[in-house]
Amino acid sequence: MTIHNHRYFCHPLNRGLRLAIPALALSFLLQLAPPLMAAEDSPMKDQESSEKSGPTAPDETAQEWAHRVLEALGGAQAWSDTRALSFSFAGFRSHWWDRQTGAHRYEGTTREEGQHYVVLHNLHDRKGKVFLDGELISGRDAEEWLDQAYSAWINDTYWLLMPYKLQDPGVHLTYEGVQDFQGKPHETLLMSFEGVGLTPGDRYWVYVDPQTHLVAGWSYILESYEADRPATAWAWGDWQRYGEILLASERSQVGGDRQLPMQDIAVYDQLPASIFEDPSPQLGAGEGQ
Repeated sequence: MTIHNHRYFCHPLNRGLRLAIPALALSFLLQLAPPLMAAEDSPMKDQESSEKSGPTAPDETAQEWAHRVLEALGGAQAWSDTRALSFSFAGFRSHWWDRQTGAHRYEGTTREEGQHYVVLHNLHDRKGKVFLDGELISGRDAEEWLDQAYSAWINDTYWLLMPYKLQDPGVHLTYEGVQDFQGKPHETLLMSFEGVGLTPGDRYWVYVDPQTHLVAGWSYILESYEADRPATAWAWGDWQRYGEILLASERSQVGGDRQLPMQDIAVYDQLPASIFEDPSPQLGAGEGQ
C-alpha cells in the first residue's frame, strides 16, 4: 500500500438527524452529490438573472473553464488513475473509498451515545455490514446505518471532490462572467442539473481563481430554500498535492465563523482488504457523529 500524503481523519451527523442532501444521480463509478450541513446564510450578490435562465445548449466558455480547472487539478488521466482515497469530514466521521471496486468504510463515534460505529459496504449495491461497539447488528437498524453511510458518502465526497465533477453527466454549466468573491474578481460558473438527482432545483456558483484556475469557493441556493433566502457561501483553501491530484482541505464560511475541514486526506495505489473487512477501529476515526 502506498500512501501519498495524509494528515488525520474524523466526522458525523446524529443518527436521527435528517440528511438534507441534494444528491445527484449516480452513474458508473458513481457520480457525487451536493452539500448537507448548510451553514448560516451570507449576503451574496443578486443572482436573479442567473436563476431565471433555464437549460440551454452546452456553454463553450463554461466548458473551457471547467477543463482549465481539471487541468490545474492534475488532469483527467490523473483523476481517472486515482484508485483509492480516505479523509475525515469536519472532524467527525471518516471515509475510506476504493473507487475501482466501490468498497467503502464509514467510521466514527455517535455524539449522544458515544458508540463507535463502522459500516463496511459496497456503494454499487449498497449492501454490507454494520458494527456498533464491535458488535454486528442486523434488521432495520442496520438498514438505517447503511442508508446513512451512503448519504454521508454522497455529501462528504462532494464537499471534497466537486471541482472534479463539473462536467459529469446531468450537470449543466453556465458561464456567469467575472464576479467578486471575497473582494477579488473570479471567473464564475453556475452549476444546475438536468434530469438527475433528488433536488434538481439546487444551484451552485463556483468561483475560479483566474490565475491558478483552482476553485476559490462556492455559493449555493438549494431548492428547499425560501424564495428570499440568500445564497450560502464557503471559501475553499489549502490546495495541496495528494498523489497525482490536488485537493483542498479548508472550508470556511463566508460571512461567518464556521469551518468544515477535510482532514487526514490520503490517496492510495490500493487499500488493503482488511480496511473493508475488519471492523476494528482505525487510526483517526472521528468522535461525535
